[in-house]
Amino acid sequence: MNVVSHGIDIVECHRIADLLSKHPDRFLDRVLTPTERERADKLHSPIPHISGRFAAKEAILKVLGTGWRGGIAWTDIEITNDEMGAPQVTLSGMCAQVAKDLGIERIMLSISHTETAATASALGLND
Repeated sequence: MNVVSHGIDIVECHRIADLLSKHPDRFLDRVLTPTERERADKLHSPIPHISGRFAAKEAILKVLGTGWRGGIAWTDIEITNDEMGAPQVTLSGMCAQVAKDLGIERIMLSISHTETAATASALGLND
């Protein structure tokens, strides 16, 4: 297994809370897939969770070296959890194409958050 690239990001939870207070449905529809939104809707305190997903997607874009351009959508990245709670990444659309072009076969992801901040680290790997 080889590391192709790495990305890391940190988000202050109050920024996400501010966006949600101003544009709740617009923000969530734009940033989260339906599966991600369903999970967040079930949480008592969703802001740290959503902030973690936001940071994770930013970290993954750093792995891909693209930023938010070239037809890439937030929802081209979906983050779910396996049965043990570890985050799992599924890419689609332009993100999947960029990963393929870079030789990235898998993305490992770690997300951590508190009530005030969320951070994520992502590794793009090939075998």
